[in-house]
Amino acid sequence: MKRAILSVSDKSGLLDLGRGLVARGFELVSTGGTARTLADAGLPVVNVSEITGFPEMMDGRVKTLHPRIHGGILARRDHPDDLTAAERHGIGLIDLVVVNLYPFVETAARPGIGFDDLVEQIDIGGPSLVRAAAKNFRDVLIVVSPADYPAVLAALDADGGPTPEFRFELARRAFAHTGRYDTAIASTLAETTVRDAQFMRDSGQAPLAPDHLAIDGRKLRDLRYGENPHQPAAWYALDPEAGLGAPDVLQGKELSFTNLLDLDAAARIVVEFDEPAAVVIKHTNPCGAATGATIAEAYVRAREADALAAFGGIIGLNRAVDVDTARAIVSTFIEAVIAPAVDEAARPILAGKPNLRVVVAAFEAFARPDGPTPLRREIRSVLGALLVQERDQVTEARIPWPGEGLRVVTARQPTPAEWQALRFAWRVMAHVKSNTVIFSDAVRTLAIGAGQMSRVDAVKVAVAKASAWGDGVASVLKGSVAASDAFFPFRDGLDAVAAAGATAVVQPGGSVKDAEVIAAADAHGLAMVFTGRRHFRH
Repeated sequence: MKRAILSVSDKSGLLDLGRGLVARGFELVSTGGTARTLADAGLPVVNVSEITGFPEMMDGRVKTLHPRIHGGILARRDHPDDLTAAERHGIGLIDLVVVNLYPFVETAARPGIGFDDLVEQIDIGGPSLVRAAAKNFRDVLIVVSPADYPAVLAALDADGGPTPEFRFELARRAFAHTGRYDTAIASTLAETTVRDAQFMRDSGQAPLAPDHLAIDGRKLRDLRYGENPHQPAAWYALDPEAGLGAPDVLQGKELSFTNLLDLDAAARIVVEFDEPAAVVIKHTNPCGAATGATIAEAYVRAREADALAAFGGIIGLNRAVDVDTARAIVSTFIEAVIAPAVDEAARPILAGKPNLRVVVAAFEAFARPDGPTPLRREIRSVLGALLVQERDQVTEARIPWPGEGLRVVTARQPTPAEWQALRFAWRVMAHVKSNTVIFSDAVRTLAIGAGQMSRVDAVKVAVAKASAWGDGVASVLKGSVAASDAFFPFRDGLDAVAAAGATAVVQPGGSVKDAEVIAAADAHGLAMVFTGRRHFRH
């Protein structure tokens, strides 16, 4: 008789699988709660202790770690010496192993879980069974996911039984399963410190850059292609699942690689704001960003900040899409929108544009400067290596300005209205590609100079953008404020900002020419604020 061993923490589909195996002539061997579940359903089950001759012991820590179990799994059917050894020692062969592991990740996510309780959720016997069966995949089927149960039963029914390809695919999934499990344990234990012989866990605060960085990505889907049609691409989720790692795609054409980059850029900006905020993105840079009394008002302001560039753009919102916002979105051509929710009444309106990609994702967790390390860690690839940094957040603008750490370096202080506008501009500017200088009022961007090789060029690009508005630059930028992602190395950039019509400037400061730039600002009657914090973005 064929033999299957079943030991699962996730009981989903277990009884249907058990019945299917019994009907196909398998003897069921099991442990603990799994054995009780099978027996309570009337299925014949042999307890592991009847096979090993030893009871479960040490609070269940030792159950399956025995030669009569592992020998039955690891014996190679085409090696006579293995079969002879098994027969000599009374080891029955095991043909199918169904195991999923103690819920370590779920336990670790529970608030207040103690260190000792967490350690008890580190499965020992389960991974050993999985790895043994996966190693001997030519002779033993290994199943680690309830989602695979129907396919396993179907493969058993096929002419000739499970194919080598099917067996190997199950083995690959099994090793990936144990690999993710070990990664989760290592990452969680990295959050633990020892103080006075006490093990203290600081949940979510693992080292940002550990000596060994394990990345466990779960593929969400293959993408049509990458940035260009000749580049293969895929989309992966990381733990803990949040933001674009846990999306709900409500409608639209298939998301592309560049769509996802732009959706990310959009979310990074709007998450900086507590008030209703919207942004329109093109090629990861904002065409316009705005706030409003309502999310609809914010969106229309952001779109009209550069209506030409906004055509075919990507929208980011930090409020649910309501009816008014949905109507505004579908009134022009938009590629995609990301928001924390979509009201039921708004969905039919958006559905009127069937190609419009609508993505719902919760990204407020990324606004927390003290959030879990994985949500603060940013990883980028370079040729042959990875770079890790803490994700840039504009924490100095979390509260209304003026605030701690800001220095007014000019003779003139900003007015209350200028302070409000400077804070708005600073939060947007931080997420624009360097070099950048942007102009804004208190509720919307007016002109954005992004990704230039010099700061003067960034001002020129912004001014050129503003010239397309109404009566030209003078009417648009007069009385505006400007924000620069890094210091002005010479006064020429500051002179260009003043010539454009700005009355106040915010920048990090720190140039050897700061005194020259401050003198220029005073000569122009500008108020200038140093934040002491640079926001390059490459």
